[in-house]
Amino acid sequence: MTIDPSAAPVRERGVHSRAGNAMQRTRAAVLDGAVRAVEKHGARRTTMADIAMLAGIAKGTLYNHFRTKEAVYAAAVDAAVQSLGEECVTVAADDLAEALALAAERISGSAALRRIATDEPAVLSALTSIGDDGAWATARTMGHDVLRAAGAHDDASSVDLVLRWLVSFVAVPGHDVEAQAARLATALSRAVPAPAGTADTNS
Repeated sequence: MTIDPSAAPVRERGVHSRAGNAMQRTRAAVLDGAVRAVEKHGARRTTMADIAMLAGIAKGTLYNHFRTKEAVYAAAVDAAVQSLGEECVTVAADDLAEALALAAERISGSAALRRIATDEPAVLSALTSIGDDGAWATARTMGHDVLRAAGAHDDASSVDLVLRWLVSFVAVPGHDVEAQAARLATALSRAVPAPAGTADTNS
């Protein structure tokens, strides 16, 4: 699969200095505009002109950053996953269940995802097909970091379990999210080996 280079985060394209900071601000406005455009029009009906208008920039400026709306969407999803993942890593250091619930609630509460789930089943299907590249690579990395921060199992199968659980909230808002998160956290934390050299305080 060929990824449009314009979808890569600015940090990966080596842009620095004040010009780089301005590009990052414009890019952030574009990604926010894309999310709001999907909320308003749906993913298929949204145009580059819609994204530019809601981002508050000229259409030509948008094309300086992204060639297609699909590249905008890819970057927006990746940025959202990265941001949510970093927040969950911080929370997981204290409470894995709380971190899992936070992620599930954010996904359930996304107006853009709700619009896609209601009106665009084909887009939803593609969005929820777990893969290994693009935003899914970011999701796997962040999932691993969240589990590691919590001291839970952080192997590939555990990360996949978390991703599958979270994906279930894309199509249907969750119920009893906190209880579900607590059960999943318990399963992931069960029988984690103690670090080498740790003394047995019960002996």
